[in-house]
Amino acid sequence: MGATGKPRLLEEVRQAIRLRHYSPRTEEAYVGWIRRFILFNRKRHPAEMGEVETNAFLSDLASVRHVSASTQTQALCALMFLYREVLGQKTEWIEVAVRPQRPARLPVVLTREEVRLLLGKMSGVPQLASALLYGAGLRLFECLELRVKDVDFGCGEIRVRDGKGRKDRVTMLPVALTEQLSEHLRTVRVQHRCDLDQGAGAVTLPDALVRKYPNACREWVWQWVFPASSCYFDREAQIRRRHHLHESVIQKAMKDALRRAGISKSATPHSIAAQLRDAPARVRLRHTNSTGASGSPRRSNNNDLHACIESRGARRPQSLRYPVVGCL
Repeated sequence: MGATGKPRLLEEVRQAIRLRHYSPRTEEAYVGWIRRFILFNRKRHPAEMGEVETNAFLSDLASVRHVSASTQTQALCALMFLYREVLGQKTEWIEVAVRPQRPARLPVVLTREEVRLLLGKMSGVPQLASALLYGAGLRLFECLELRVKDVDFGCGEIRVRDGKGRKDRVTMLPVALTEQLSEHLRTVRVQHRCDLDQGAGAVTLPDALVRKYPNACREWVWQWVFPASSCYFDREAQIRRRHHLHESVIQKAMKDALRRAGISKSATPHSIAAQLRDAPARVRLRHTNSTGASGSPRRSNNNDLHACIESRGARRPQSLRYPVVGCL
């Protein structure tokens, strides 16, 4: 709060973002760019600035700091949100700002043999999570934020909640990973019971569910599929919680596996997951890996990591509209 009792500017930005239910990462990015914009202009209030200062800041990002086009666009969006939604100003002058053109990039595509070799150099939870990324086409955070209730072994499905664009979707649960994932969840459940015995065992819940269901945060169905190795103390709620596994664990494990496997491609967790979601990579894999010696399509079997969900008379999920290649 300021001296007059009015929230400070950055606090107003946070309130406006949360009012619109933007993701925490968007909030962190927007607040960061607005803070940099203010510091760049010697701590002048944005209400006192306009087109000249904005263009100078964006030009400095491109010409001096040499940021990418996507980073510059993110900074522009943050400033547009500040002036339009927080300060309530018309943004005609910022609408005509030069938007950097993001160059088209070819996706990094790993062959089946490279994926097999990569996963073979990994072990434990990072190996299971990476295989799930590849087999189910999950984004990294979609995988790490999975809860026990989102994995349906009976139907062979994984339900992604609040994915990209805050959209839900259904994807496949690879048959080849069913046994390994079941064993992993048994281990997680033992850990959860130990946490409960020690007065912990709580997780964060989306939105206001913690007020509607006060005890749900300790229920098994709401636990993370990939929990962190240690608990933390939530000062606001005054309870011990366990967060999901940090993304850097998977990223570092995959980087190390790429080095030990001798794969000279800049693959990331997003790379192996995008092969199932992105059309260019999927088409390339289908042409190179899904044909037999005679050129006829090779039929996938239940031992493949990309095992399709069988038809049950219901409409096929949107994420499975395209043929899925048999992998591994």
